[in-house]
Parts: sequence; structure tokens; C-alpha cells
Amino acid sequence: MIEFTLRRLMATIPVLLGILLVAFTVLYLIPGDPALTVAGPRADETTLNRIRAEMGLDLPVHTRFVNYLLKICKGDFGESVISGKPVLSSLTEKLPVTLKLALISILFSTLIGVLMGVIGAVTRGKIIDRLCTLFSVSGISIPVFLSGLVFLYVFAVKLRWFPSSGFNAENSLMPFILPAFTLGIRSAAFLARIVRSSMIEVLNQDFIRTAKAKGLSPMRILFRHGLVNALIPIITVIGLDLSSYLNGSVIVETIYDLPGIGRYAMEAISQRDYPVVQGVVLLGAIVFIGVNLFIDLFYAWINPKVRDEMLGKLAK
Repeated sequence: MIEFTLRRLMATIPVLLGILLVAFTVLYLIPGDPALTVAGPRADETTLNRIRAEMGLDLPVHTRFVNYLLKICKGDFGESVISGKPVLSSLTEKLPVTLKLALISILFSTLIGVLMGVIGAVTRGKIIDRLCTLFSVSGISIPVFLSGLVFLYVFAVKLRWFPSSGFNAENSLMPFILPAFTLGIRSAAFLARIVRSSMIEVLNQDFIRTAKAKGLSPMRILFRHGLVNALIPIITVIGLDLSSYLNGSVIVETIYDLPGIGRYAMEAISQRDYPVVQGVVLLGAIVFIGVNLFIDLFYAWINPKVRDEMLGKLAK
């Protein structure tokens, strides 16, 4: 298990470097001048050249990338062009908001998605299964920005059940319920389809028929033998959803005015604050790689055959 973990960690290094290289290159290929953002549209060329030299923009792209990697290795993510604050400290301040939103969203999507998937598998072909399928198709089809605006108007503006925007530290849970519902409903719908398909496949296996022949209770067969053996694809979806929540909460945090990493990234992109965008991309890459690494390790822990297969592939 230790050898497998070390090999997986080593395999993530080229992936992380590739993501950083692509993000760094694309940012500097986008039209626009960060120096002009700092100095203002009326700045003269001398001032702009001085700011570019201070920011290192007068150096070749490959030199800037190497310098950026060296700074990252020292724990320095740079400073914001707009605010002048260290990017790492700003990300540390905003990460708890996005993390809380992601955890509440994954809790909601897992509970609803697994429950509806199991119900759909048990009642397949019946009216309840069709209703669950309708929910799944609708949840996957409706984009987040549309459902977010509808939920905001209905539940916050009209019914006033939840705050319409902002973050209140004194009541730190209420501002997250509606955004988490918005962010998690699409994943819940997708997870319901995955759980339904996996459960139907497992419930048709011979060991399920053997368990029924032994006289085990239907609930024990369903959850102890059925759901447990359908966990691998379910865990995959949940893990990918968690990383996507942490990386893709831009729209939801903007709609509900939450001071998280998503809104921070949106503001940085609109202001061409390159160090902030690079810091957000780096954090997102680390989160995504970390979650996938955890999923692989969990697979290897619950199923040694998976570990042996992955070790064989990594050795090649």
C-alpha cells in the first residue's frame, strides 16, 4: 500500500506541472495589460514600462514561468495586482466559505441522489421510478445559473425563507443552504442515475439471490449486500463532485454574493489580476489531484485487485 501511494504521488507531479504551464501560458496570451490595470488608462508609457519591470512582465515567458515555479516552491503565490495583498493569505481567508458550501452541497446531493437511486432501482418500471427519472433528467438539463436565479427569486425574494445575498458570520449556516441546494441539485440528479444503474446491476447478481434464499431481510439485502457492492462508481461520482464544487462555485457564489474563492476568481479575471488567477488555478489543481488520489487510495484499500492492477499500469 505504501508503494502504491508513493507511485501515485509521483505520477501527480507531471500533471500538476502541465496544468500550471497551460494556465500560465494562456493567461499571458489573453489580450490585455496588467500594468495598464494598475496604472490606469491615462498612464504614460514610462510609468507602464516601470510597472511592467516591477511585475516581471518584461521578461520572456519561459523565464517568468520558471520564476513562478521557484516562488511556489517557497510557498509564495505572489501578490494581487489590485489589492497588493499576498494571494496565499487571501485564498486562506476565502477557502473556508467555499469549503463549507462544497461540504453542505455534497451532503445534500449524496443523501438525495443515493436515496432516489435506490428507490428507482427497487421500483424500476413503476410510477415512482419514472418520477425519479424525471427528477434526474430535469436536474441534469437545467443549468446552474438558471436554477440559482429561480431559487433566489422564489425562496429568498418572495417567500423570504433564506437570505437573498451576503454572508452573515453570526448565522453562518443559513446563507449556505440555498446556494448548496442550487449547487448540489445537479449532482444529486446525476448521482441518482448512477446509483440506480449500479444497484440494478448488483441486485441481479447471484449472491443477491443466494441472500434471498437464506431468508435475509429485504432491507439488509438492499443496503448490506446491494449498496455496499455498488459503492465504487458512487464514490467516484461523489469525489469528482467534491472537487468540482471547490473549483466550480464561481456562478453560485456570484449569484448569492458569497465571499468565497469562486467569486474571488471571477473578480480577478475581470480585473486581469494574473497572480490571483494563477493562485486559484493552482489551488484548484491541487484539490482535484488530491481528491482523485484519495479515491484511488480508497479503491486500493477496499479492493486489493484494484491496487494490483493500478500498480501494474504505473510500473509500465
